[in-house]
Amino acid sequence: MNSFQSARFRTGAARRKTARDPARSTAAARCTRFVVDRTHMGRRASGIERMTDQLFSPPALHPLVLDSSRECASRSSMIVQQMLANPARAMLSPDTVWVFPGYPPSPAFAFLRERTVFYVHDLFLITRTRDLNRSAKLYMAPPFRLAIGALRYFLVNSESTLRELLAWVRPDAEVRLYRPVVGNVFGLSPRPSVNDSEGSFGPTRPLIVGALGTIEPRKNFLAAARVCEGLRRQLDIPVELHIIGRPGWGDDATELGRMPGVVLHGFLDDDAARAAISRFDLFLSTSHDEGLGLPLLEIQYAGLPVVVPDQPIFREVLGGSGTFIDPARPDEAACTIARLFERPDWRSRAASAATANLERWNSQAEADRENVVAFLSAIAAGSAARQEQAR
Repeated sequence: MNSFQSARFRTGAARRKTARDPARSTAAARCTRFVVDRTHMGRRASGIERMTDQLFSPPALHPLVLDSSRECASRSSMIVQQMLANPARAMLSPDTVWVFPGYPPSPAFAFLRERTVFYVHDLFLITRTRDLNRSAKLYMAPPFRLAIGALRYFLVNSESTLRELLAWVRPDAEVRLYRPVVGNVFGLSPRPSVNDSEGSFGPTRPLIVGALGTIEPRKNFLAAARVCEGLRRQLDIPVELHIIGRPGWGDDATELGRMPGVVLHGFLDDDAARAAISRFDLFLSTSHDEGLGLPLLEIQYAGLPVVVPDQPIFREVLGGSGTFIDPARPDEAACTIARLFERPDWRSRAASAATANLERWNSQAEADRENVVAFLSAIAAGSAARQEQAR
């Protein structure tokens, strides 16, 4: 960590000490109402929505008192709520601190920066514009760019996102890690060993490679299909790529549907997803980039080998439990994956590594939650003190 980053973290530590001061705690009690923006929660259930429910619910942030904005079922109502209703309510309620865990806040919140907190999942809205659909480019990217340049308080989902964000924010900005505790959301369990040779695939039973996510250019599922083609040649057995996820923008879903050995499951509820995942032999991600990659951790409850691009975010998330490849070199990637199956106990080794990694990750995430509650309490205390001075 460089000196610039360290200075920001010392500032944050001082702020947490202030929050413990009795006088400041009394002031904070007058400004304990946090409003969590949930305008994005009424339309679908993707990773951002799941993170909002998990990280910004009353149990997660206890003992803070949480309120929320209205959930919107349509795009038009969401836009009105985000751009007009939210800032109007914030201006009329100076005793509130607003937290945005999904979409970027209205530009009006730049004038309320001392009581606005923005949770940043990634910076793709400004760093990967070629992978954005039209609505993201026109509606989400401009306020996102303004928010990270104008606001003071941020939460992030990974150290990789933190490092990237620090290059864009104000010199006095404060950024805190808030990683999610990963639960067994699909109710998965490792597949029991079959015998001394744990791989049950072969000439009569295909190797099932699993993938998960919305089918769009950034997820790069076409590269996963090419890796599976190389794996088919390398092992000389049938190999199938099973993708769980709804089609997004772009032509990738159409192209994948024409490729041999690719099975598109579409969106599946938890029970159907569990049944599909139970057939996977390994999990493969060839995404161009991720802010976190939550499914990589969730899938580890199945005890599967997880194969990912060799990038810092994936090494941060998976540690020593991951297998790292270059998706742009499908034949080399296939050779790396094939070596996983050379040991007869490959399946039990993968399950043990997955369990250890989940314990490592969740221990860090539990500590983050305590730090974030202190961080938010300090922001509330500062806001309350300014209100007192203004009276």
